[in-house]
Amino acid sequence: MALKIPRHEMPCQEPAVRAHNFDEVALGYTEEMAVEEAKRCLQCKKPTCRSGCPVEVLIPDFIKQVAEGDFLAAAVTLKEKNSLPAICGRVCPQETQCESRCILGKKGEPVAIGRLERFVADYEIKFGESHGEKPAPTGKKVAIIGGGPSGLACAGDLAKSGHGVTVFEALHVAGGVLMYGIPQFRLPKEIVQTEINNLKEMGVEIRTNEVVGKITSVDELMASGGYDAVFIGTGAGLPYFMGIPGENLLGVYSANEFLTRTNLMKGYKFPEYATPIKVGKKVAVLGAGNVAMDGARTALRLGAEEVSIVYRRSREEMPARAEEAHHAEEEGINFRLLTNPVALHGDEKGWVKSMTCLRYELGEPDASGRRSPVPIPGSEFELEVDTVVVAIGQGPNPLVTKSTPGLELNRRGNIVADPETLATSKAGVFAGGDIVTGAATVILAMGAGKKAAASINAYLNGENRSH
Repeated sequence: MALKIPRHEMPCQEPAVRAHNFDEVALGYTEEMAVEEAKRCLQCKKPTCRSGCPVEVLIPDFIKQVAEGDFLAAAVTLKEKNSLPAICGRVCPQETQCESRCILGKKGEPVAIGRLERFVADYEIKFGESHGEKPAPTGKKVAIIGGGPSGLACAGDLAKSGHGVTVFEALHVAGGVLMYGIPQFRLPKEIVQTEINNLKEMGVEIRTNEVVGKITSVDELMASGGYDAVFIGTGAGLPYFMGIPGENLLGVYSANEFLTRTNLMKGYKFPEYATPIKVGKKVAVLGAGNVAMDGARTALRLGAEEVSIVYRRSREEMPARAEEAHHAEEEGINFRLLTNPVALHGDEKGWVKSMTCLRYELGEPDASGRRSPVPIPGSEFELEVDTVVVAIGQGPNPLVTKSTPGLELNRRGNIVADPETLATSKAGVFAGGDIVTGAATVILAMGAGKKAAASINAYLNGENRSH
């Protein structure tokens, strides 16, 4: 029966239309589509899908409730494990996580778990009410540094345990990469703020414009702030550059700056919002991960006539989600693969005007299993560009780590944390997400936040060691 029902595709805006607006691309399932998709679930006795979810969502349980048409009950089930389901339903790479473990997927298409999660979360936002009573306060206080996915997930779980939770966020709005990194057309900011408001209703205090490492320090929070434990979830917000000539020319952005100006500071609504963002006619985005796709698709919406993804490996090695690359291609983004820039050139006013590129071929696999790109001698060519967005990754911002003596770091500047408890080298201080792992996914950061919350809860109850 389940195999005979085809998997329901996600309704989307037409490519020719969406390429010129910042409205959400994916439109979401109707109630009928959600029920039909949920009925594809086999309700396995040993559900392997759950083992692929970093936050351990009760997947078959909530899907069964969707199949029965009880969408608000499904929302309650979802939120038992996931404080931010409307976000995860949109940006998690389900195809490599829960859906890749779906038994139905062995003989056909897996159940569209992510699309059902999004449907349920959106339904609750539209028709639901707050559920559950606030737990009795424990009298313990926890400071969370960073209001991104790991910090918010940690805050939600600690609040459920009755602890007093304060999130210290450096920017003027909480949400981290959910607000400044992922574009409006993929994750509407209203959705993020609705989820954050739910945390506030649970008793989480969020303090914005609080730059820990400048205004206060981890040690001060614990010594004079009265906090019994600290969670550091400051992410990976320091952009990497290629180190080639011309990267300091005007018109060259890090993806971090380009997306922050557009998303968080609403550059796409200039002059209604006072954030000018200059995008030329010919844009090159260096890199091929999800951030690069976001940058390229944003440039197109800001009025660029020609946008190219420039990547030194082939299509098979691209780190971006297949869906993101497919959407970018549908919208007319060029893919210049096996190509790498070696220099950027400017005009007499200091604006970038072109770049010299080399063509590559794939050699033997490297340590990660991806085939190493090898430059082809004499293959240099010029590419005319007037905007370049560098999206080759980002590392840890050192503000918090440099101001916290006794905090062990690895050679890349990431915090060293116990893989099981996420405890750091400092008693009572825990860390998780990209500040520990390096840049990864939203859901992995959330999983770390949840794991840390369980450890912090045990630590506050005197049940475990802090190291």
